[in-house]
Amino acid sequence: MEEILKIENLKIYYRNVSGLAKAVDGVYLNVYPNEILGIAGESGSGKTTMISGLVRLVKPPAYIPEGSIFLNYKRNGDLLKVDLLKISENEMRDFRWKIISYIPQGSMNSLNPVLRIKDQMIDVILEHSDRSREEAESMVPNLLRSVNLEPNVADLYPHELSGGMKQRVIIAMALALNPKVVIADEPTTALDVVSQMSVLSTLYQVCRKVNASLILVTHDMAVHAQLTDRVAIMYAGKIVEVGRTTEVFKKPFHPYTKALLLSIPTIEGEPRRLEGISGLAPSPTNWPRGCRFHPRCPYSKEVCKEREPEMIEFGPGHYVSCFLYGGE
Repeated sequence: MEEILKIENLKIYYRNVSGLAKAVDGVYLNVYPNEILGIAGESGSGKTTMISGLVRLVKPPAYIPEGSIFLNYKRNGDLLKVDLLKISENEMRDFRWKIISYIPQGSMNSLNPVLRIKDQMIDVILEHSDRSREEAESMVPNLLRSVNLEPNVADLYPHELSGGMKQRVIIAMALALNPKVVIADEPTTALDVVSQMSVLSTLYQVCRKVNASLILVTHDMAVHAQLTDRVAIMYAGKIVEVGRTTEVFKKPFHPYTKALLLSIPTIEGEPRRLEGISGLAPSPTNWPRGCRFHPRCPYSKEVCKEREPEMIEFGPGHYVSCFLYGGE
């Protein structure tokens, strides 16, 4: 199956007073049509920076020194391929919302407090499509229904909605123009448990309904287990393991993936002590030499301190970057 997004050697750096922070430092990743791909990892691993780069929303002092983001899409029946990092900003605006949409972290706070919900939804449709105002207005009730909100929500202001309702409005806006790829960064931040489940269920169902691929970023491994088809584990600016979610959870290869899963409580099997990950996450201004996880890894070898391991396919569609499986 041909990927809809192909990310190659993506690097996103920040210039600051401490030097150069290499927040994303050589990411390779594919996203396939109609799949839900999870991105997991500790805070500071580069998840949010990476996905903001996919829609070219990194702002100075951040910049993208290297890499490619290939998007495969159809226009007038023709299958086209474009590198999103090689096109102009005006061309990129033409792709946002129509082909690839982005739900940023804390997005419920991005609603304009002095505009009614319908006006904000209409603005998005008019800005990113050729539809008339009348057409845009007629779309609003169905968009709200698609995220389990009543049409009368359109006449309310953001302060009149709960956090979960505002988040579902954002989802409706992100899916208004039927994009092929939806990127959601921690879409349930600051919501209670009941609202989290409602928002995630809505996002899942709507993406499945419109056949959109969903890139879901969250540090909550339980959410990945429940919703995603594949999961990519990110550490220190790189992807260290990627595969089918069920396989990664049942048989994780990378020591970091194993440590993440051991930190999750479970009600199944024998009671066990929850394990933390020893040490601290490294700074992007000074990544460790060799494998970036070796200072915290219980299986570290000499080669881990000298060279970066390559990503190898250790099972069908299951890739890992670790010398434990590299024949060293």
